[in-house]
Amino acid sequence: MELIPAPRAVEEPAGGGVPLGAATTLWAGPGTERTERWLRATLGAALGLPLRPGPRDAPDGVRLLVDDALEPEAYRLDAVTGRGVEIRGGGPAGVFWGAQTLRQLLGPDAFRRAPVRPDAALRVPCRTVEDAPRFRWRGLLLDVARHFMPKDGVLRYLDLMAAHKLNVLHLHLTDDQGWRIEIKRYPKLTEKASWRPRTKFGHRASPLWEEKPHGGYYTQDDIREIVAYAAERHIAVVPEIDVPGHSQAAIAAYPELGNTDVVDTTALAVWDTWGVSANVLAPTDTTLRFYEGVLEEVLELFPADAAGFSEFVHIGGDECPKEQWAESVTAKTRIADLGLDGEAGLQSWFIGHFDAWLAARGRRLIGWDEILEGGLAPGAAVSSWRGYAGGAAAARAGHDVVMCPEQYVYLDHRQAPGADEPVPLGFVRTLEDVYRFEPVPAGLTGQEARHVLGTQANVWTEALEDSARVDYQAFPRLAAFAEVAWSRLPAPADRDYADFERRMTAHYRRLDALGVGYRPPAGPRPWQRRPGVLGRPIEGPPPNR
Repeated sequence: MELIPAPRAVEEPAGGGVPLGAATTLWAGPGTERTERWLRATLGAALGLPLRPGPRDAPDGVRLLVDDALEPEAYRLDAVTGRGVEIRGGGPAGVFWGAQTLRQLLGPDAFRRAPVRPDAALRVPCRTVEDAPRFRWRGLLLDVARHFMPKDGVLRYLDLMAAHKLNVLHLHLTDDQGWRIEIKRYPKLTEKASWRPRTKFGHRASPLWEEKPHGGYYTQDDIREIVAYAAERHIAVVPEIDVPGHSQAAIAAYPELGNTDVVDTTALAVWDTWGVSANVLAPTDTTLRFYEGVLEEVLELFPADAAGFSEFVHIGGDECPKEQWAESVTAKTRIADLGLDGEAGLQSWFIGHFDAWLAARGRRLIGWDEILEGGLAPGAAVSSWRGYAGGAAAARAGHDVVMCPEQYVYLDHRQAPGADEPVPLGFVRTLEDVYRFEPVPAGLTGQEARHVLGTQANVWTEALEDSARVDYQAFPRLAAFAEVAWSRLPAPADRDYADFERRMTAHYRRLDALGVGYRPPAGPRPWQRRPGVLGRPIEGPPPNR
């Protein structure tokens, strides 16, 4: 079997398979409507199959049904000669993941947008596949703030996520270098904060600049479309609105948000280089009311539903320099009035305010692991990016956690030590390294480990200037990550990487059909290189902590 991610169990009963053709019918039971639409629109279009409605007992038909005896995202796929193809899911999402497996069984042509062999005989091999995910949160972060990804690119990545059974898209919408979401009551966030006059090319130490404006944003209808498109694929979209750091773009548009008694915030522009800006939000009621207004519109655009993780809103909370607060009379007064423990306590107060604000509206705050400093409300969750320590501490304190340690699953890190790697950043993280990543921190008790909601791969785009660079950094490693997130693999050292490589041989053909500009196993193609563009490689193995 050449399925990715690897399923729990596969049987290969005897038989010639299930033929598919113009007469093949599709029967869809209650709760399977999204998968029914997807099969006709995607698989049907790729293979030229009309998949007309038909009876449940059609001998070579396709049947979809919900079976609550299974786990919610579990599925069972049976392809039996003379009986057709049946996909049972424990819930609607389980049926959909079963349909992704059916697509893989049909070969790489099933991943195209139109038939390339319209007269070819199609046959589903006889298989029984029983499967369910290890983790509930199987995520991908797209940083659309540093380099903007137009809406069609986001929709494409939702399709790529679905093909790999990933179910959470974390959209990093705001940062020092750009604001990417329309907020009606604050029009300058898109008029001014979404554009910068030029962009550093490569690492921040690079002398190179792209001397043209860069930017863009999603209208509110774009966001509604993205969220709806994701929901059709059983993917939750978690928005990130960064506070109190990573906020220079917002301050450039609305200078009153910054520390006006320390710097001339009216002179600030959207940042054109990389790193961590010293220009952070002022701890004022004006700032709080402003971001409450932002979040009111965000909650309407990203509604919480009963399934998935759509109740979460990410507020950042990381990398907030305190120097301006240390000089600010306004900040010092706020610290004294609230009896806080200095500037560190001020950051915790910021997070606590929005934690309570979101909780009062039935939503849950999630933030980077710095938000642990100073204590968290019981419902808040943590994205553990600075290694394993933050995730372990969060789980031991009773907080839910998503594991995304930078030294393992930051996909902007380089994939090989060679000089041809484009803009080499960070540690070498090969396909095998990602395959051997273990999301659950060592030393947790069973009860503590249950707080690990799952794991997420992060694609930061400072050095990824377009979709081709995102593809190169994400793939094929995202396929290995998807297997880590979905499949119940052995301990890292015991994983059968040779078998994964064998299955990837088939998967590369699927990625080719999807038009993914992945890194080939032999190294980058000539047009994927960036000779002379400075990166920041870190030598040696990453710290295991």
